Amino acid sequence: MTRSREQRVETVSASEARTLLMFGQGLRDDPARKATAASVCRCIERMGFVQVDTINIVERAHHHILMSRFDGYEKRMLTKLLEMDRKLYEHWTHDASIIPVACRAFWHHRYKKSEKRIRENGWWYSRLGENPRKLCNHVLKRIREEGPLMSKDFEHREGGNKPWWGWKPQKAALEYLWHTGRLGVTRRVNFHKVYDLTERMFPDHDNGHRFARGEMIEWACSSALQRLGVAGSAEIKGFWDLIKPQEAKTWCEGQARKGEIVEVQVQGADGSSPKLSYALPDWKKKVKAALPPLQRMRLLSPFDPVIRDRNRLLRLFGFDYRFEAFVPEAKRKFGYYVLPILEGDRLVGRLDPKFHRDLGTLVIRKIWWEPGVKVTRKRAKLLECAVDLFARQLGATSPGMMICRFASSVDVAEFRPSRPGLAKTSTRRSAERPTVTSSVARISSGRKSSYRHRKGMVLKV
Repeated sequence: MTRSREQRVETVSASEARTLLMFGQGLRDDPARKATAASVCRCIERMGFVQVDTINIVERAHHHILMSRFDGYEKRMLTKLLEMDRKLYEHWTHDASIIPVACRAFWHHRYKKSEKRIRENGWWYSRLGENPRKLCNHVLKRIREEGPLMSKDFEHREGGNKPWWGWKPQKAALEYLWHTGRLGVTRRVNFHKVYDLTERMFPDHDNGHRFARGEMIEWACSSALQRLGVAGSAEIKGFWDLIKPQEAKTWCEGQARKGEIVEVQVQGADGSSPKLSYALPDWKKKVKAALPPLQRMRLLSPFDPVIRDRNRLLRLFGFDYRFEAFVPEAKRKFGYYVLPILEGDRLVGRLDPKFHRDLGTLVIRKIWWEPGVKVTRKRAKLLECAVDLFARQLGATSPGMMICRFASSVDVAEFRPSRPGLAKTSTRRSAERPTVTSSVARISSGRKSSYRHRKGMVLKV
């Protein structure tokens, strides 16, 4: 007798789903392992990509993401892979990202998609001007003859030398040619793109095999599921953002019928109903083979791939997170650039940091613990170590402060070190306006840290 479809569907707990996701995204490996350009490259290849973002309150997203996976990560490692070895390159997934060079075999589909989107978008054409073809040919000619160029190398005097909505026509042309594959980002200078011809960056640009759409769909879906561990068709589609929703749905249904993947019900950590998803048939073996969660804390980037999908984050971690950088200050619940705090495989809190590069000082302005999280002496020490490591990774050279404030109905850890290396904590609940209750100055020397109070010292940010 054939069992019903419902009887055949296995259940994946929220904890197991977290394990699969974190394993696929490099957060179940020991971050104390040796960091080299080669190990960083392998990590990115395993993850799929790392997102690039302009916000620099503490660190650029791509560097921060890799700092979360390698204690000893250094920026020069990524620079080598991007600019010298050409094992990685910068282009677009759901947003600007650093991608393994092997993905380029499928990226001509992205170029076509981008060209169609831009041609149908009046916003782009209002910036490219009256003769986009002539403008693009001029930009290409200059780069071909002069070598890699930046936007600032192109002058524009229209309207009193003012750019159109922040982008002069030449900048729009550079971005159009980058999105459609004719230019690449050969390097960045102060985070500004330096563009070069794709065929100069990758001499084999037109020599490799170009995969048909069906082959690309197979690759996009299978590689996404491998990295997510367990996912619905919408999550699979959204990973690379390279295919259509129906293409992902059709692939999932077809592969499930053939037994190449299996349907599962994923339980929610937030109390939500189980979600019908897909996993590889050996998902149980992967859960068992994964290293146990590390008993340490890490400060994750808002652009970390584990954080990126807010619905999945809430469902699997029970962590309700909103990126508030573009929310008016008066309407923010937490802060401009709040970092989730990962402990083991749980997100136990969030903090509001600011790195003052001119002073070489990292300031933690506020800390919020999740409901039900008990702030023990051990947990406070774990956070202390995580902040210390983060400060050293950022290059903090001056004494730092941890300014803890009470926010309405939120438990906040109050750090009051009594002697070097020992942090006492307390938690309180207050409905008063947030006020500074303590500040601690940290003096870092190598891997050891000492502390002293600086009564009344507040660094305005």
